[in-house]
Amino acid sequence: MARNCYPSHLPRACHRCLGAPLTDVLPPDQAAQLGRLVDVYPEARELGERFVAAGHELHLVGGTVRDTLLAGGDQQELSEVDLDFATSASPEETERVVGPWATAVWLTGADYGTVSCQRQVEGRPLRRIEITTYRSDAYEPGSRHPKVTYGESIEADLSRRDLTVNAMAVRVPEFRFVDPYGGLRDLHRGVLRTPIDPHTSFADDPLRMVRLARFAAVLDGEADPAAVAAATAMADELATISAERVRDELVRLITGQRPRRGIQLLLRTGLMGYVVPELVELRECRDPIHRHKDVYLHTLAVVENAMGLEGDEPDFVLRFAALMHTSASPTPRRCTTTVR
Repeated sequence: MARNCYPSHLPRACHRCLGAPLTDVLPPDQAAQLGRLVDVYPEARELGERFVAAGHELHLVGGTVRDTLLAGGDQQELSEVDLDFATSASPEETERVVGPWATAVWLTGADYGTVSCQRQVEGRPLRRIEITTYRSDAYEPGSRHPKVTYGESIEADLSRRDLTVNAMAVRVPEFRFVDPYGGLRDLHRGVLRTPIDPHTSFADDPLRMVRLARFAAVLDGEADPAAVAAATAMADELATISAERVRDELVRLITGQRPRRGIQLLLRTGLMGYVVPELVELRECRDPIHRHKDVYLHTLAVVENAMGLEGDEPDFVLRFAALMHTSASPTPRRCTTTVR
C-alpha cells in the first residue's frame, strides 16, 4: 500500500497541477490535471477501455485515489497499491469484461456486487483489483446487513463512503477527476468529514465511527466537530458490530503514523468502552506511588517510544504491548487518585 501519510499540504505535484486555491467545485482544467496525476496504472487504462467498449462506466475510487494523490503519483511508491473500481456494469457484465483480460477472477463477493481479479504481466508488479457495481444500499434499523441495491451514478455511490477523503473518484480511461463532496479540499486541510450527515452515515454502519478514529491515526487528520458530536451521541451503537470488525480497525489504528490521535478520539467519544475498555479506566488513574505521573499520558509516551524501535514497517505487537503494559495498574495498585 502507499505510505501512511496525511501531510498538512498535498505533495508538490498536486500543487503544481492545481495552480490555484482549492474551491468546492474544481474547474474542468484542474479536474483534468488531477486525473492525469492518477494516470500511473496501466491496468486502469486497459480496464477503462474495455468497459467503455462494452458500454459501461468505470471509476477508480476510494483509498486508491487518496493514496495516489498523497504519493504525488510516484509509481515506485505505488507499485503495491491494490486498485478499487466502481462501475455501472452488473457483476455478471463485469465478469464478462474482465474474464479474458485478468489472470485470475474471484466471484466470492458477487452477491454484494463485487468481482475480484488480478493481472500479472511481465515487467509490471502483480496488481490485485476489486470492481464493484454502483451501490445505493439501505440498512434496516438494528440490522448490519444491508439490502443490496445497485445505484445509477458514481455520485450516489460515493455518498455511501465513510469519509470525504475516501469519496473521490477518477473516471477511466479519460482520467477525469470526480469529487462531489469536497474530498480534495479536506485532504488538503487534513480534515476528516463524512460525505453526508454523520448521524445518517454512522447509523448505516456504526463501524464508521471507529474508522473515523482509525483515519485520524493513519492519516494524522483532525475529525470534523459534527462527526465527533455524532460519534459521541451514537457510541452505544458500536455494540451491534462484531468484535472481529472492530479488531481489524483497531489494528490499523495502532499501526498508523499517529496512534495517539486515534486513541484520544476513541476516548473522547466514548467508543473506547467498546474497543479497549481497560483504557477508559486507565485514563482516570494516577500512579499512587509516583503521584506526579499521569498513567494514561505515560502510556501514550511509551507507545511513541516503542515506535522508535521499529524497523521499516509498523509493529502492531510491539505497539499494542506498550499500550497495554499498564492496563492492570488501576486495580492492583488500588489507584484512588483520579483525574477529573
